[in-house]
Amino acid sequence: MKSRPTRPRTGGSTADQVTVRRHNLSVVLSHLRDHGPRSRARLAEETGLNKATVSSLVAELVDRGLVGEGETERATVGRPGQIIRLDGEHVVAVGAEVNVGYLSVLVLNLRGQVVARQRVALDTAALEPALVLARLGRLLDSALVGVAARPVGVAIAVPGLVEVDTGVVRAAPNLGWTDVPVVAEITRLLGEPPYPVLLDNEANLAALAEVEAQGLDRGGDLVLITGTAGVGGGIVVGGRLLRGADGFAGEVGHMRVRADGPPCGCGRTGCWEAAVGLNALLAAAPEDGPPQDLERRLAEIGDRAAAGDARVLAAIADVDRWLTVGAGILVNVFNPHLLVLGGYFAALRPWLAGSLRDELRGHAFARDIGGTRVVFSSLGFTGPVRGGASQILDRVFRDPVLVEPVDKPLAQEEIV
Repeated sequence: MKSRPTRPRTGGSTADQVTVRRHNLSVVLSHLRDHGPRSRARLAEETGLNKATVSSLVAELVDRGLVGEGETERATVGRPGQIIRLDGEHVVAVGAEVNVGYLSVLVLNLRGQVVARQRVALDTAALEPALVLARLGRLLDSALVGVAARPVGVAIAVPGLVEVDTGVVRAAPNLGWTDVPVVAEITRLLGEPPYPVLLDNEANLAALAEVEAQGLDRGGDLVLITGTAGVGGGIVVGGRLLRGADGFAGEVGHMRVRADGPPCGCGRTGCWEAAVGLNALLAAAPEDGPPQDLERRLAEIGDRAAAGDARVLAAIADVDRWLTVGAGILVNVFNPHLLVLGGYFAALRPWLAGSLRDELRGHAFARDIGGTRVVFSSLGFTGPVRGGASQILDRVFRDPVLVEPVDKPLAQEEIV
């Protein structure tokens, strides 16, 4: 939903005026994000704020390093004005991920442009959580070396049951983690930084990244199914994540789809991820030669499938079969605008796309799959880190005052 400017009541308290100003700062900054560079006059016209207020708000956003002035606007009537655009130089947001077999970090500026990225192969499931987090801390430091802009936050993605409020991973079976205080440890390793460190489920953050990547408006619905060693789900309803009563919604990988299925890392049998996770595919079509990192593994599987390797093609067909079963359940329950397949499922698109859409019609109750479109992610394995960094940026767009002025104290303004 589009934010509207707020006007203070006559005689309102100072606290009311501060609240109004913070809201209007968000209106202007978000308008520039959603609609692109604008002159002050055009910002005033499109947001409904008066020109003096817009000039005051823009001045504060410049002080905070969030917007800057660009070229002069061409004008046929009256004096030309300078174009105001999002600043890409002063602040950055960081997304990080711990997953089976690798660590990843992505740094975005306020415009959503990639400033830095790093990814390392690491046998995370074989190491103690403290060692993995220590390595992640070093990777974060390394990614920020040479970045002159100020970090405004770090969001860490982990597959499993995550408590967002406490920053604790309660259970991540594929990593072997239980009750790991990720936020507290990373905050300590980063030297108690002034910016927030957040934690979320990796599929949730990847789903947020897909809202933008798929061109949905901020009120859209989608279900993301992402595959790595396990299977995760992110559910966006009306532009917001569906988290459930205790924040554990989306653990679709542990739906029980086949009673005679293989054991799952969670200790039960018949879970969906045990049937369609990457581990299931690799078990049915093991690698040729020594173990490789995730992307090389998938490249080899693709090469073998393209060459007609019967064993690989049979394994993909089995994944396709059970993927359709689970996807049909999710379409029946949520009826999203989009069903997005990410992670390693997207890498198998040439062998899944046609058959999955056709077979899904037999599993969805509503005609034509209830209007749901099945699409494949274009983000590869960057969805969780991109979604994490975007979540940090969203906090700034909602409340620009979270970012301190660049190099001088902010003057008190009377115009709100």
